[in-house]
Amino acid sequence: MNEVVFFDTLRHGLWVAVVISAPMLGVALIAGLSVGLVQALTSVQEMTLTFVPKIIAMLAVFWVSMSFMSGMLVEFFQAGIIPLVAGN
Repeated sequence: MNEVVFFDTLRHGLWVAVVISAPMLGVALIAGLSVGLVQALTSVQEMTLTFVPKIIAMLAVFWVSMSFMSGMLVEFFQAGIIPLVAGN
C-alpha cells in the first residue's frame, strides 16, 4: 500500500468519525450548558441533575441519527476500505 493511499484513507476515516460524533457531542454540550446554567441560577448542586438529562438527550439524538451514522459508515467501508482489502 502506498503512503499516500494510507494517509488519505486515515484522513477520510477520521473525518467520518468527526461527522458521526458531532450530533451527539453537540447535544451533550448544549444539554450540559443548559443544566449548568439552571444549576447556577437556582443554586442546586445535585450530581444526578447534570448526568440524567445529558444521557437522555444523547440517547434521543443517537436514536434519531442512527440511520445517518450507519449509512455513513457503510458508505465509507464499501467505497474506501473494502476495495483496499480486496486489492482493487
